[in-house]
Amino acid sequence: QKRTRGEHPTQALLDTFTIWDELGVSLDVAGGDSKNAKTHEGQLIIVLLGDLKHGRTVHSLAKLLARSSIKHELVLRYCAPPSLEMPSHVKEYVEKFPNAKQEQYTDMGEAVKGANVLYVTRVQKERFENADDYENVKGAYVVDTALMESAPSDMIVMHPLPRVDEISTEVDSDPRACYFRQMENGMFVRMAILALILGTP
Repeated sequence: QKRTRGEHPTQALLDTFTIWDELGVSLDVAGGDSKNAKTHEGQLIIVLLGDLKHGRTVHSLAKLLARSSIKHELVLRYCAPPSLEMPSHVKEYVEKFPNAKQEQYTDMGEAVKGANVLYVTRVQKERFENADDYENVKGAYVVDTALMESAPSDMIVMHPLPRVDEISTEVDSDPRACYFRQMENGMFVRMAILALILGTP
């Protein structure tokens, strides 16, 4: 299959695995119940925050989550500056799946209320043709200890890495910050993909 611009499929796979593993999410497939001692119940509310226009990871993740076999009602909350909103073609794809609901936010504090996952992306300077446009939106959202204090106690924070300044380093010590565990999962998930492709037992 030819490479698709604006997508990051292997990142979406490892992100979905991380959500499944961290939250104890149930999948409607054989062996789809997480071995996590904690089992998720009710809606699965995922906030996608930052540069949603250019972020390949969030495009693929939104699509994969919508079409996945997750047993829970899925709520995708898109939180971005007006110029960096989730593209319409992604939202139109997600709309095809009745189990997925989409919501739009600009206020980060409101977006994380009741959320299970906060998925943060950096504003990518290299994507902007005009430097002034970048300066206007950089630092629009910064996840810091103040936000984490008001966020749900069991909400995990994810990031595809590398980060710039969109997550304060003070958050790294919070047990809800799982982006380093997420990065480690990437190695195992991609190993599994290669094993499947190469037919390795």
